[in-house]
Amino acid sequence: MTEVQHKLAQALKVLKDVQERQQGVVQTGDLQEPDRLLLVEAGFLKPVIKGWYICANPNDQPGDSTAWYVSYWVFLAAYLASRFGSNYCLNPEASLKLHTGNTLVPEQMVVVTPQGGTSTLSLPFGSSLLIYKDTRNFPRERVCKKGLQVYTRTDSLCRLPPRAFQRYPHEVEIALGMMRDVGELLTVLLQRENMVSAAGRLIGALRFMHRDDDAQRVLETMRLAGHKVRETNPFTLAMPSLGKVGERSPYALRLASMWSSWRADVTDEFPVPPGLPDDKEEYLQDVDERYVADAYHSLSIEGYKVTEDLIERIARVGWNPERDVHDQEDRNAMAAKGYQQAFKAVRSDLIPILEGKNPGEICRKAHHRWYAELFAPSVAAGIIEPKELAGYRSGPVFIRNARHIPLAPEVLVDAMEMLFTLIEHEEHPAVRAVLGHHLLVFIHPWFDGNGRIGRFLMNALLASGGYPWTVIKVEHRQAYMQALDEASSRGNIRPLTAFIAREMQERV
Repeated sequence: MTEVQHKLAQALKVLKDVQERQQGVVQTGDLQEPDRLLLVEAGFLKPVIKGWYICANPNDQPGDSTAWYVSYWVFLAAYLASRFGSNYCLNPEASLKLHTGNTLVPEQMVVVTPQGGTSTLSLPFGSSLLIYKDTRNFPRERVCKKGLQVYTRTDSLCRLPPRAFQRYPHEVEIALGMMRDVGELLTVLLQRENMVSAAGRLIGALRFMHRDDDAQRVLETMRLAGHKVRETNPFTLAMPSLGKVGERSPYALRLASMWSSWRADVTDEFPVPPGLPDDKEEYLQDVDERYVADAYHSLSIEGYKVTEDLIERIARVGWNPERDVHDQEDRNAMAAKGYQQAFKAVRSDLIPILEGKNPGEICRKAHHRWYAELFAPSVAAGIIEPKELAGYRSGPVFIRNARHIPLAPEVLVDAMEMLFTLIEHEEHPAVRAVLGHHLLVFIHPWFDGNGRIGRFLMNALLASGGYPWTVIKVEHRQAYMQALDEASSRGNIRPLTAFIAREMQERV
């Protein structure tokens, strides 16, 4: 080991301790200057602003934003705590987004403080932090979300400016959907000053969401308290994406809102469904003929080095790590074998779908089995532990270069239950397929395999409308990933819908 390597190893040891204590966010004083400079030069640290760094992967390419998006919320909490202690608050819009489970890293975060002046801090990849003083509206009561001081959910709703109902309508719908009793709203509206206009907007919002009894209760109570309230509908939406709902999880409500608001976009972009085939055996034979191409492209999209010869060999003679040393050592062969097993499982579930059974009910029951088949060879080879086949992931996961952060492990069950409920109740097969695929990837319920299971789900649901088995081609990977991100980060499902429709029509 050279002297430089020895120094780097020592610096990494110190960094490991800091990283574990501070979740990957480092200040200048946390490391000795020689160690810090060496770690920055080697790519293990990336500067954010003067005096602040985040841990990074030295193999990241220039322009790779993953480390920043992974560290964003931790950095923000550490920086604001270092500067203000707990004497700050995210503005009502940002607070509401955290209460409603919005996992998107914002382009600008706005922070209110009772001290100092207004300042703007430029952050990596076009993001920024705006801090301004507002003693009059600084909340006495605050709660902690993601380590950050925020308005309460009800206070956020009552303090929203009119423009927020147009810019973030689904956040408002979700927050109101989470509210079991509008007495929460009345408590704030009646205690705070200058809340008459806010009451009018919230009454109109409740009415828009078909919660007439709740709207009338707020209106009458405000009038009985002596306030002259003028009801206004603050939304510009044509119709609500959520109405009367029994679900209170913000993550499940977000999926329902996305589904409702995207339905028309999918039906506009996607070809008319041909209907369930009369000759089901012919349909299944076509699926079988597409196996090699499907496996090759789907595995290649995920970065596996596979060939059609490898896939055909496994399909023809199987996979035996006890007798074939190449199979035992070949990660790609294990991935191909797992894909074959999962493909067979999905194919078997196509039969009741083609017979007209509810595809959501079938996929709800089957998706855990598909996942287990996909990774069983890796378990057999000792690459992953058997417990990984048990269910959804138990820790965080991140998507490279994506502003969208997948859901936390503790909310996965609620989210996946809602996803399959939406599929079960959906009448249009293209909506089932496009939104089912996208939202499974959006949720990202497993550490690995989300893309492959997402494409299996897409094809099972395409079959429910008689659409052919569709291969997403590796040559189009970049366009595919961009379309997924456009939906997750910007709320635009049309590019993904059009992309899947083109892939369906361009058979390989």
